[in-house]
Amino acid sequence: MTRVRHPYLDHPSPIPFAHRGGAADGIENTAAAFERAAKAGYRYFETDVHTTADGRLVAFHDATLDRVTDARGRIAELPWAEVRRARVAGREPLPLFEELLEAFPGARWNVDLKAESALVPLIDLIRRTGAWDRVCVGSFSEARVARAHRLAGPRLATSYGVRGVAALRLRSYGLAVPLRAGAVSAQVPERQSGIPVVDRRFVQTAHALGLQVHVWTINDPARMTALLDLGVDGIMTDHLETLRTVLTDRGAWN
Repeated sequence: MTRVRHPYLDHPSPIPFAHRGGAADGIENTAAAFERAAKAGYRYFETDVHTTADGRLVAFHDATLDRVTDARGRIAELPWAEVRRARVAGREPLPLFEELLEAFPGARWNVDLKAESALVPLIDLIRRTGAWDRVCVGSFSEARVARAHRLAGPRLATSYGVRGVAALRLRSYGLAVPLRAGAVSAQVPERQSGIPVVDRRFVQTAHALGLQVHVWTINDPARMTALLDLGVDGIMTDHLETLRTVLTDRGAWN
């Protein structure tokens, strides 16, 4: 593991992330999912945020309600009064991210900015609640996460977007490409379009730059073990018990 560059990363072993609270049983990104993860011993949670038509910051992955709830429509086009009536898997309500911060005061959150409209409300919430050490902001859009970092300053932990990860991959091949300053981690898939992203060279390059490597979304124990053997600093999973067992067997569950 690489050295800690931000209090968010202050964890004594590879970080286990509960991806969407542990999405395997279909109640992803709900208070019930995160409560289950907390009871399983997780304290790093991954979630996503969108804003409603009236500016409320909702913890939810998709732009629409259609896939996992009993409701329909784009979140950005609906008021919170309507979105709050939707039920994930027909039974669990969508939470506001502010409610999750309050409900799980010991948790740290990896937050994927799914929409530009969520950027300012998220930074305002982190500032208002003083949650600088509890939140790491990421996005597929490198420009969006860079704007978040400029808006919030060095107190905010951020990861690289797609362009940043590509630049880091090129760095691992010895090319002197520029990287955005201020990121604390690279959060990446193991492979992208069949092409390996995470290998020993990539991990070593990230560590030499003081960056942690967190890999998503890994549900197979053999792949978890192989990645940990490479020296990755965190794994995001839908299968909470599987990752806990792998880390426990390595003496690395904390």
